[in-house]
Amino acid sequence: MIRSFNRFLSFGLIAGCILLVPIPRMRAQIGGPVPTVVAPEALPDAPQLPSRATSAESSDDQPVAGQSRGNADVNERKEGSAELHTAAVDAPPGSISGTVKNVNGGIVPGATVVLEGTNPGDRRIVVASDSGAFEFDNLRPGTPYHITVEATDFERWKSSSIVLKQGQFFLLMDVNLKVTGSETSVMVYASQEQIATQQVIIEEKQRVFGFIPNFYVTYDPHPVPLTTKLKFRLAYKASTDPVAFFGIAFMAAMYQAGDVPDYQQGWLGYAQRFGAGVADTTTDAFFGGAILPWMLHQDPRYFYQGTGTKKSRAFHALSSPYVCKGDNGKTQPNFSSLGGDLISGAISNIYYPETNRGAGLVFEGFFITTGVRTVNAVIQEFVLRKLTPSARRNN
Repeated sequence: MIRSFNRFLSFGLIAGCILLVPIPRMRAQIGGPVPTVVAPEALPDAPQLPSRATSAESSDDQPVAGQSRGNADVNERKEGSAELHTAAVDAPPGSISGTVKNVNGGIVPGATVVLEGTNPGDRRIVVASDSGAFEFDNLRPGTPYHITVEATDFERWKSSSIVLKQGQFFLLMDVNLKVTGSETSVMVYASQEQIATQQVIIEEKQRVFGFIPNFYVTYDPHPVPLTTKLKFRLAYKASTDPVAFFGIAFMAAMYQAGDVPDYQQGWLGYAQRFGAGVADTTTDAFFGGAILPWMLHQDPRYFYQGTGTKKSRAFHALSSPYVCKGDNGKTQPNFSSLGGDLISGAISNIYYPETNRGAGLVFEGFFITTGVRTVNAVIQEFVLRKLTPSARRNN
């Protein structure tokens, strides 16, 4: 029971700080006017948006290259359809997002991004984040939008017309600014791996109260699967964060005061307790967050729901320690998380005192750890986004 208590605090409090188990993303939501219903025959033809674009000689009216992840492709519209007339009022909104870069692939933070529609009230302005990301939500389907990007020492960039379908998420992938006076032409496209990398970069900046790591949660409504490299990257980032070691050191002092586990007292005993905490955290992070997810093709992150009834959100959180999303996008039993806890507990028999070993204590610690994960998931769903500044700014 002593080791179970140790694993409860070590994982519940430390992993609550390290991983916030299950422990990157940019939004600008400024309400626009209610869309005006027009006759189908008055709707403009949808522009053809290429999947990849080469920068033109002029920075204005750049052709748009993007990846659509929603209910339909931006390039397709049924002109004159009666359903389009009704959808203009009741259709779920869409969104446009992207990352501002220069023509050499470097991030351009602080750029001014302007969205314009058919009405003056459609105009919105956001500033690109430190990672160059921006996003416009609650956009009306069927309405032509243009994106204009400006930054100091760069030429102005402007997209061609973008028309969204119902509930569509459109990712701009050719926002590449040229240095003023330069003439550079590049070919730009984004793969699934590139999109996943950008999402992980955002997640690595998520910190509760601005300093406690909140890496293992994705707030992106359209996350893409992690590569093996990214899974190990997140595990390494979480287990080596300075706040993690501070939490382990603090808990080791508490264990020293409570004389648990059954190590000796003094500085040597404190070092043993600190080392056990580091080992517990590292083995659980890598086995549950990287090795098993790689072998079983599962995603170790918590997928924030954020919408729907409180009942559906609570069910989503409570079930997350037991079910997860596979790399194929399908729901699966969460063998990675559960197996990681068991493996970490079994390994701890190597370095815990003999009086704190045994299969019974391993399984007892496993059930306690799983319970802590469940509570953390509920807190993650309903509380932590509000306390995470980088995520709160994107509401």
